[in-house]
Amino acid sequence: MNAMPGTPFDRIWDSHVIKDYGDGRCLIHIDRHFVHEGSSGRAFDGLRQAGLAVRRKDLTFGVIDHGISTLPGRTIESWAPTRSRNLQMRRNCEEFDVRLFDVGDPNHGIVHVVAPHLGIALPGCTYVCGDSHTASCGGLGAWAWGIGTTEVMQVLATQALVQRKPRTMRVNFFGAPPAGIYAKDMILRLIGTHGVDAGVGYVAQYTGPAIRALPIEARLTICNMSIEFGARGGFIAPDDTTFEFLHGRRYAPQGAQWDQAVAAWRDLFDDTHAQYDREIDVDCSAIKPQVTWGISPGDVIGIDEQIPDPSLATDPDRREMMERALAYMDLTPGDAIAGTPIDIAFIGSCTNGRLSDFEAAAAIVQGRKVAATVKALAVPGSAQVKAAAEAAGLHRVFIDAGFEWREAGCSMCVAAGGDMVPRGQRSMSTSNRNFEGRQGPGSRTHLASPAMVAAAAIAGRITDVRRLIG
Repeated sequence: MNAMPGTPFDRIWDSHVIKDYGDGRCLIHIDRHFVHEGSSGRAFDGLRQAGLAVRRKDLTFGVIDHGISTLPGRTIESWAPTRSRNLQMRRNCEEFDVRLFDVGDPNHGIVHVVAPHLGIALPGCTYVCGDSHTASCGGLGAWAWGIGTTEVMQVLATQALVQRKPRTMRVNFFGAPPAGIYAKDMILRLIGTHGVDAGVGYVAQYTGPAIRALPIEARLTICNMSIEFGARGGFIAPDDTTFEFLHGRRYAPQGAQWDQAVAAWRDLFDDTHAQYDREIDVDCSAIKPQVTWGISPGDVIGIDEQIPDPSLATDPDRREMMERALAYMDLTPGDAIAGTPIDIAFIGSCTNGRLSDFEAAAAIVQGRKVAATVKALAVPGSAQVKAAAEAAGLHRVFIDAGFEWREAGCSMCVAAGGDMVPRGQRSMSTSNRNFEGRQGPGSRTHLASPAMVAAAAIAGRITDVRRLIG
């Protein structure tokens, strides 16, 4: 095989250009499109008003995931604030003949969990959804990114989008992560070291031996938080691990087409002589369990570190932001982050709501009890994840420990479906954002890995999971 010119992203871009406008913009074909109730309502209204149909119904899929209750026995009508929106999503999909993975469908769940499980996102494909964390599917080698409602309508109507080509960045994760370090720690370390805007204008390709050693679900976690890194998207070149994961999935190529697809994917992602616009290295052997202290994913430290002092910041804007963050989070500079009491523990979301995430958390929870002062939720990312976890008996581990075992949905990640952190309370969460009010008005959020959240639930405070391993 001869090395192909350009980076893998360059080839994905070139193979999807319908028209080059000559001003830096191109019309790009979209291979797969997922819609959810939160960002598609007005897009469907626009189609209706313009008298347009969905151009490629075979490439379009729908799910109701954001505004649903996760309580046992729920329906799409259970949470009153989004009842009408959920019902309208069902009607929209019926009217426009879009395949909807409705509540009750065995493949229902959070869009970014469902798409990989079904093989809807594939290596080298362009994949969009009206949600910022669409980049998750880059873990399979897709160029996946979130779009706005107007763009959702454009894709529904034309199966294409006008885009400016991003620059390319290679992030090389090297070194062996120590025990107690997970994919969530790796991506938080990257963001904390280089900042939430380091990826602006780029598509990030995550590479290196530490990435290659990750299973697919951990790769999805890495790519999920590309948006918190500021990147337009992030992906990991597919390998045998990817192909084993995708083989036989419902919307992946079948039979002879599978063999042809794998051969094409291997060629597409060869980067033997690729030149990237920027390169970053991350030494995974030096990573400690990560936990955020502020109101940005970049406000993150190791579990054995102290809360930073704004007075030591040389940049006035950064100093002001740190002071604001510490006031909101009610934390004191110089205090250890370990030992900070928590009120809520949340395991779930499109970042860490997959089977392996619950396996990692259950290994910590097994035989232990949630602290009396903590409310703990375990919310699977999809019905398939829930079924697999229950088949393995994981639900009993969580329930016996004192967790609430819920139905699939976005839940407390976005303070939806009735799941939210009360004002002034402190949450340890596996989700992707710790913005002010993200988990409820006045809520305080600390991001960490599922194992770290499980450890905090047991201890009643932020603690080093490595003390509980083994």
